[in-house]
Amino acid sequence: MKKWKWKWTWSGDRSGKEDSSGERGSLHTWKGYSYSVTPERVLLSRPVLQAALGTRHGILLVEGGQVYSFGEFPWKQSQVSEAGPLKPVLESALSGQRVVAVAAGSFHSGALTEDGGVHMWGENSFGQCGLSSLTVVPNPTPVAVLDLDTSPPHTIRVLELACGEQHSLALSAQHEVWAWGSGCQLGLVTTIFPVWKPQKVEHLVGRHVLQVACGAFHSLALVRCLPPQESRRTLPDKCGQCHQLLYTMTDKEDHVIISDSHYCPLGVELLAEGEARLGPGRSPPLGLQSSPSEPLLSSHTSASAPGPHPSITEHTDYESGRAVAQNGEVLTTTDSDIAAAGTDSDQAVGGAGSRNSPNPDDQAVKEYLKLSDTSLADETAKMTIAGASFQPPADSLDLLTSDLIPGVMPVTTSSALNSLVSSCASAVGERVVSTYEALSLKKMINYYYPGVGGVAGVPGGVPGGPAEERVRLEESMQGKKSCSTGDIREEEAEGLSRRLSLPGLLSQVSPRLLRRTSRPRVRAVPLTPVGGLPEAGELLPSLQTEVWSWGRGEEGQLGHGDNLPRLQPLCIKCLSSKEVVLVAAGAHHSLALTAQSQVFSWGSNSSGQLGHMASPTTIPRLAKLSEGIRVWDVGAGAQHTLLLADGDCYQPILYYSGQQVREGVQDAPQDQTEGYSYTQQPVLLPFCMNLGYVSGVFAGGQSCVALADRNVMGFIASLHELASAERKFYCKLSSVKNHILRPLLDLGENYRCCYSSAGQRPWVRESLSTALGPASTVLLRSLARCYSRLCHLTGQHSASLTANLRRRREFKNLVMLEHASIFLDTYNEYCCSVGNFLVMGGFQALAKPSLEFFGKCPELLQRLAESSEENIPLSDLLVTLFYLPMRHLHEYGRLLLKLGTCFEVSSVDYQKLQDGCSKFEALALHLKRRRKEAEYTYHFWKSFPGKMTVSGLDSLRQPRRRLICESSNKALTLQNSGRFSVNWFILFNDALVHAQGVVPYKSLFSTHHVFPLATLWVEPIPEENTGLHGLKVVSPEETFTLLACSSMEKAKWLRSINQAVDQAMSGAGQSGSGAGQRAEPPISRTASYTFYKDSRLKEATYEGRWLAGKPNGRGVVKWLDGRIYTGTFKNGLEDGFGDYVMPSKTLNLNDHYQGHWKEGKMHGIGTYKYATGELYEGSFQDNMRHGHGMLRSGTLNSSSPSVFIGQWVHDKKTGYGVFDDITRGEKYMGMWQDDQRQGTGVIVTQFGLYYEGAFNNNKMQGTGVLLSEDNTTYEGEFSEDWTLNGKGVLTMPNGDYFEGSFTGEWGSGLKVTGSFFKPNLYDSDGDKGRAVKLGRLAVRPEEKWRVVFEECWMRLGCEAPGQGENQRAWENIAVALTTSRRQHRDSPEMNLSRTQNRTLESLEFIPQQHVGPVTMEKYDSIRRYLIKACDTPLHPLGRLMETLVAVYRMTYVGVGANRRLLLQAVNEIMSYLARIFQLVRFLFPDLPEEGGAIPEPSSDPQDKKDSNCTDTQLESPKPGRVVSSSALLLPVLLPRLYPPLFTLYALEKEREDDVYWECVLRLNKQPDVALLAFLGVQHKFWPVSVPVLGEKTEVVSSTKDACFASATETLQQISTTFTPSDKLQVIQLTFEEITKEVMSSLEDNFLWSMDDLFPVFLYVVLRARIRNLGSEVSLIEDLMDPCVQHGEHGIMFTTLKACYYQIQHEKTT
Repeated sequence: MKKWKWKWTWSGDRSGKEDSSGERGSLHTWKGYSYSVTPERVLLSRPVLQAALGTRHGILLVEGGQVYSFGEFPWKQSQVSEAGPLKPVLESALSGQRVVAVAAGSFHSGALTEDGGVHMWGENSFGQCGLSSLTVVPNPTPVAVLDLDTSPPHTIRVLELACGEQHSLALSAQHEVWAWGSGCQLGLVTTIFPVWKPQKVEHLVGRHVLQVACGAFHSLALVRCLPPQESRRTLPDKCGQCHQLLYTMTDKEDHVIISDSHYCPLGVELLAEGEARLGPGRSPPLGLQSSPSEPLLSSHTSASAPGPHPSITEHTDYESGRAVAQNGEVLTTTDSDIAAAGTDSDQAVGGAGSRNSPNPDDQAVKEYLKLSDTSLADETAKMTIAGASFQPPADSLDLLTSDLIPGVMPVTTSSALNSLVSSCASAVGERVVSTYEALSLKKMINYYYPGVGGVAGVPGGVPGGPAEERVRLEESMQGKKSCSTGDIREEEAEGLSRRLSLPGLLSQVSPRLLRRTSRPRVRAVPLTPVGGLPEAGELLPSLQTEVWSWGRGEEGQLGHGDNLPRLQPLCIKCLSSKEVVLVAAGAHHSLALTAQSQVFSWGSNSSGQLGHMASPTTIPRLAKLSEGIRVWDVGAGAQHTLLLADGDCYQPILYYSGQQVREGVQDAPQDQTEGYSYTQQPVLLPFCMNLGYVSGVFAGGQSCVALADRNVMGFIASLHELASAERKFYCKLSSVKNHILRPLLDLGENYRCCYSSAGQRPWVRESLSTALGPASTVLLRSLARCYSRLCHLTGQHSASLTANLRRRREFKNLVMLEHASIFLDTYNEYCCSVGNFLVMGGFQALAKPSLEFFGKCPELLQRLAESSEENIPLSDLLVTLFYLPMRHLHEYGRLLLKLGTCFEVSSVDYQKLQDGCSKFEALALHLKRRRKEAEYTYHFWKSFPGKMTVSGLDSLRQPRRRLICESSNKALTLQNSGRFSVNWFILFNDALVHAQGVVPYKSLFSTHHVFPLATLWVEPIPEENTGLHGLKVVSPEETFTLLACSSMEKAKWLRSINQAVDQAMSGAGQSGSGAGQRAEPPISRTASYTFYKDSRLKEATYEGRWLAGKPNGRGVVKWLDGRIYTGTFKNGLEDGFGDYVMPSKTLNLNDHYQGHWKEGKMHGIGTYKYATGELYEGSFQDNMRHGHGMLRSGTLNSSSPSVFIGQWVHDKKTGYGVFDDITRGEKYMGMWQDDQRQGTGVIVTQFGLYYEGAFNNNKMQGTGVLLSEDNTTYEGEFSEDWTLNGKGVLTMPNGDYFEGSFTGEWGSGLKVTGSFFKPNLYDSDGDKGRAVKLGRLAVRPEEKWRVVFEECWMRLGCEAPGQGENQRAWENIAVALTTSRRQHRDSPEMNLSRTQNRTLESLEFIPQQHVGPVTMEKYDSIRRYLIKACDTPLHPLGRLMETLVAVYRMTYVGVGANRRLLLQAVNEIMSYLARIFQLVRFLFPDLPEEGGAIPEPSSDPQDKKDSNCTDTQLESPKPGRVVSSSALLLPVLLPRLYPPLFTLYALEKEREDDVYWECVLRLNKQPDVALLAFLGVQHKFWPVSVPVLGEKTEVVSSTKDACFASATETLQQISTTFTPSDKLQVIQLTFEEITKEVMSSLEDNFLWSMDDLFPVFLYVVLRARIRNLGSEVSLIEDLMDPCVQHGEHGIMFTTLKACYYQIQHEKTT
C-alpha cells in the first residue's frame, strides 16, 4: 500500500502552509477509486457550503453567498487554456447578490439567489440557459421565470435548480416544476425546441414536488404522495396511447377477475430538431401514463399507424410469487402488478396475423359457442370437482379491498368495467348464463391465440419471437416486481384492491378466495401512517414519496422496465412505498436514497456505476453493500456513483462505484470505456477517514467532490453521532416492523392447513385472533399503530438530521429541541400501548403463535431484541423487543448533553440543550416506572385467579389500569365491619376497589365496589383522640373510615391514594411525566361520576366541578331517560343558572328550561319551552311558575292562539294579568285566581266592543259597563260572557235610552222590560248626554303589575317596598351585575358588546351620590346613572324597565289599541312613575320627594340677584330645580312606551284631527301674503324679504311657504320628540324663531303682546302641517310636569292649544 500523497490547491495569493481558518466547509476532489488516488484540497477564503460538478467544470458556493467556478470554461472568452486544474475564479457578475444554491449541467451552470431569482451562464445552444438568441452566455445572467397564466404575469420564486446537458429544471416555491432547454426530458407538451423561456410542467401540477434532478437526457422528481382522497379520481376507460381497455378480464384459479394492470408498450423517439419520430407500427402518442389514474396530455404529432399490439398480463399467486434476485433480496410478484410490454416488431406475440385486441370480439364468442355441449359439460365437471359451485357474497368486494388495505375505500366500478361486463353478457346471451361455470376466458383467449398459452419469459411463451424480444418482454415484466420483502403484504393488498369479480355472471370461485371470504373480517393495521404525524406537519421531511421520471430511456434510466422514452413525467411505481428522501441523476443512470439508508439504482451499468451486476437494469434495484452500511448521501457522475455512509463508527465513510480513471490519464470521452476497469459493487475509499467529517458528496463528469469539517470542540462529531444514531435506530425499527410485527399481524389473517404424520386428518393452525382473544387483538393492532407512528417519526427525524448535516450543521433548529412535545407524546403513546398489551397478558398469549412462526430457536428475535440470555421465554423476549425503543430516549439525552459540553455553561445554547436533555431523561425514567407498573400489574393478575368468584372481579382487568398497592396482608381494614366479614382493598391508578367476603371463605369475595379516584377524597383522622390509625374516605355517595395497622402503614396508604388521585385527575397516569406532584390533590376538582344509590340521580352521570364529594360549580348531569342538566351546582344540588332538557315520551319532543335554580329546583327568572309548543318566560319558585311571567300557548310561537302575561302563584294565574285570546280576537285585562278570571277587569275585542266590570268563575258576572263601536252603552248586570241579565240602562248614540230589566246575549237580540226615554229637543247637551265615566270598574293603576315591582324590591334585598337597608341594596346590585357579566362571558351566544361591558363596569361601582344632600350637580349625576341603569337589563332597574315596557306593549298593542283605553294607559304610566320614583328615592334617600326643591349652588349675591331677575323676565323656573318623577323618569320611560300610547291618542282624537286637517289643507292653498292677511297678522310683521338658497328674495303676492320658514321647520320637529318637556322645548324654540325674524325689521326693545303674537303663531302652525296636532296637544296636556304648567312653557302650550281649536272652527269666505 502506498503512502497517501496530498496536493493542495490554493486560491488567491497564499503561501504553502496549511490554512488554519478552514475548519469547516473544506473541499476535496479526486477521480477514480484505486489506492493511488490523491485527494486534492481546494482552499478558499471562506467555507464552502455547496458544490456542483459538470462534465469538465465545477461551481462552488461559499459562505456569504459568493460563487466560484473552477475547471474548463469554454464559454468564457477571456479564459486561457491550461493543462492542469484551474484555480477557482470568482463570478463577479453575482456580486451584490446573495446566492443560496448552485447547479451545474454538462456545460452550463446556474445560481439561485436569496429572493428566488435564477441566474444562468455557459453553453446555450439548446436553450438550456433560458436566454434566446445567444449560443453562449459568458457570465451569470438573470433568467425570468414568469407565470404567463396570470394577468399581469408575476415572477415565480424558485427554491431549487437542476441542470442536465441540454435542459434545466427549477422547483418553485409552490412546489411546481418549470423547465427550459431541449428534448423530451423537459416534460412539456410541445414539439418545438429549444424552449427558450421557462414553462411549467403541467403533468405535475397539483402535486407537491420536493426535489428535482437532471441527468444528461432525463429528469427525476421526488414528489410527495397524494392523500388517499385526492388519489382516488375518476378513471378513464381506455389508454390514450394504444386505445386498449384499461381493465382486462383474466382467469385466475377457476374464477374470473378484472385487472387494471394495463401497460402501454408505445414509445417515442425524438430527433434533434425536436420532431417526433414514431417507431414502426406505433400510433402517435397522446401521452404516456403509468396507470389509468394519470391524466392524458395530447401531443401535436399527426402521424398515424396501424393498431397497437396486445398486452399480455401474467398473474402469479402470493404463495408462489417469490423469486430470489442475484443480490439475494426477495422479490415479490403480485396478482396484478406484472404486466408485459409489447415489442418493437409487428410479430410480437401472435405472429403477423395477431388481432389488435386481447379480448375476443362478439363474433369470436359466438363462434366459440358452437362447441359441442359435451365438451362444455366435461369442462363443467372438471371445474366443479372440488365442490359445489359457489356464489360470491355481496360484500366480497369490500373484503378484498377495505379489509386488507386500511384507509382505501372499495374501488368504484368505472364505465370501462361496466362496458366490459355488459358487452360480454350481450354477446354470449342466454347460453352463457346457463353454461358459464365451464367457460373460462383464458381458454377463449387460447382458442384464438394458441401461442399465448405459455408464461412470458419461458421458452414457448412467445413462439417464433427472437431472443431479444423475449428478454425485453421479461425485463418489462420484472419492472413490475417488488424490490423489498417488507412490501409483500402491501403490494398484495394493492393488487387485490384493483380486482373485481363479475357479479351475477360467475359462480366458480377459487378455494383460496373461499378461504378468504370465510375468515372473520379483520381490518389490517396500516404500518405506514398515511400523512405522517399530524403534529409534525411541515416540521419534518415527508417519507411518503414517489419518484417520477421522464426523458430518454435507451439505457433504462427512467426505471419503468423498458428502454422507451417518456414525453411526460411518469411515476416509478415500485419506489412508491420505499420512503425515498433523495434522488440523483448521473449522465445515464439514476439513484434513489431511502430513509432506511438504502440506495436504489437503475439505468446504464456499463462501468458498474449502479453498485450491482444484476439485470435487467431498467428497474430500480438495491446497490450491494455490506450489512450495517447505512448510506445518507449520494452523488452521480457520468459513469460513477459516490456514496456517503455510516460504518461501524459515526465518522462518515465513502464508497465508490463505477469507472476507474487511469493514473496519469486525463479525462477520457464518456463513450470510450474499453480498457478502463470498473467496480462490480461499491468499494470503500480508504482515504475517507483522513478527510475529517464529510457532510456531503458531489459527482459529475469523472470527478468526485467531498465537503468536510474538522471536529471543532467535538461539536461536529456530536452532530454526526446524533444523526448516525437516529439512522441506525430507524433501520432497527424498520427491521422489527418488517420481520416481526408484519408477520405477526399476517398470522391474524392467514389460515394454514397443515398435515400431521401417519396420514392423520389435517389440522388448521390457530389464527392470531383466536389465540389472543378479541380484546388483546384490538390491543395488538393499537400497539402496531403506535409502533408504526413511532417508526415513521423516527424516519422523518432521521431525514431531518441528515438534511441538517448536508446544509447548516447547527443545532438551534433541531426539531427534537424546538418541538420536543411531538417526540414525548409519541413515545408516551407507544409505551402506553405496550404496557396495555402486557397487562392484558397479550405477550403471553402471543408466544404460542410466535413459536409456531419463528420456530423453537428464535435467533432473529434474540438478535433484534439485543438479548444475550439463553433459554429466555419467548414472551419475555417479545416484551424486551417491544420495550427496546425506550432505550433510545437515554441516547437522546446523552447526545444532547454531549452537544451541550461544546458550549459555555452560562450560555443560552447550553441551557437549551440541557433543557432538552432533561426532558428526554425525565421521560425515560417515567416510562421505566410505567414499565415496572405494567409488569407488577401483569403479575398481580397472573396470580389473581385464586381469589376469583362469581363476583366478577376479573372484569376489573382493563388495559389502562395499573396496580399501585393492595391490602392482602391485612394492612388496611374497614372500621365497624362485621365479625365474620373480610375486606380487601385494591388501589389502582384510576380506582379504589373494595371487595368483601365472609370468614370461612377468606380467599373468595362475594361482592365488590369500585370507587373512581377522580371523585375520592381522603383525609387522615387525628390519632390523639381515638388512638386509631384512621383514614376518612369520602366518595359522592358513601363515606367510610379505613383503619391501618400502624402509623407508617397509614402514611403509606395516604400518600399512595393521594398520589394516585392526583395522577388520575391530571392524566399523568397515562400521559404525563409524573413530575411536580402535589402533596395533596385539590379539594375542588373536575371529574366525571355515575351515581348508583342517590334516588334523585340514580344511574345519572355527572361531569363537572366537585367540592369535597359533592358537585359544586359548573357541570353536566345526564340521566338514562334522556334528561340533561347543564349549569351550576352547590352542595350537590342545582343552584344558579342552568339549562335543563327533559324528553316528552308522548310527543317525542323535549321540554327545555333555561334559567335560574336554587337548591335543586327551578327558582328565579327562566324560560321554559314545553314540548306542546307553549313557551313561558318569567319567574319560577320550587319548580313552579310563581311571580311575573308570560305564557305563549300554541304549536308555534309566531302564531300562538293565546298569550298571557301577568302574575302566577304556584303554577296558576293569580293576580293581575293580561290575556290575549288571538283566536277569538279578545283581550282581557284584569284580575285572576286559580287560572280563572276573578274580580274586576276589562275586555276589548277586535270588533270594537269594550267591557269593564266584575268577573266571577271566568265569566262576566255582576255589574259592568259595555260599549260598542258606535257608542251604544249598557250599564247594568251580567250573568255570562256578553250576556245581559238584570237591571240596567241601555243608551243609544243619539241620547235615547232604555231603563229596566235586560236579558239576552249582546248582538243576538235583547229582551227589555222597562221604560224608554227620549231627551227633550231643547235640553242642553249636558242634559242630553248620559256619558259613562270609564275606568271606575277597572283595576286601579296602582294595583296593576304589583308583582313586577315586588320582584324588583326583592332583588334589592327588601321584603316589602321601602323596607330594607340602602347599603345592602347597593351591594345586591353590584353582585347581580358581576354575576350576570360572568354568565355572559362564559356563554359565547350571550356575548356583550364593548360598550355594554364598559357600561356594566361603571354600574358595578356604588355611586357616591346616594349619600349626602342633593345638589344640582348630584341631581345630574343621579339622572345620568338612571339612564345607564335603565338601559341595562342586567341591572334591577333596567330589568324592571324592560318588563314594564313589555307588559305595556302587550296590553295596548293589537286588540288593546282601543281608544277607550286611553285614560287607563295614561294613568298606568303615571303609576309607573310614582312607583319607580319610590325605588329611586330608596336608593338615593337624600333626594327630595315629589315637588321638593333643590337649593341653588352658592354664588355671589349680586350675581344671584341678577340671575333671579333675568330668570323672572325671560323664562319660567327650570324643571330640574323642582324634583318631580316625570322630569326625572319620563325621558327614560316614555320613548319606549310612545308608539302604543300615541296610537291611543290618535284613535281618541281621530274625528277632531280630521276636521283640523281638512281646514289645514284648505288654508294652505293660499300664498303667504293672502294667508297672513286672512289671519289678521299686522302688516308690520310681514316679512319683506326671505332668504332663498342663501340670497335675499323679496316677498311678492305669489310667494308661498317662504315666510317664517325657519319657525315652521322648528315646529315640525314636535312630531319627532317623545316627552312633554321635549315637545315644550320645540314650542319655545318656535317662538324664538318667530321673534328672531320679526326683530330683524323692528326695534330691539320690541315686546310681544298676545294679540300680535297669536295670528303670527297661527300662521306658523298652519304652515307646519302637523297631521296629528290634537294628539300631540292632548299628550302634552296629560303628561306635562305640573311645575311648568303656570310658567312660560305653560303659556306657550296654551297658545298652541288655542291655535288648534281656532283652526278647527276657522271659517273661510
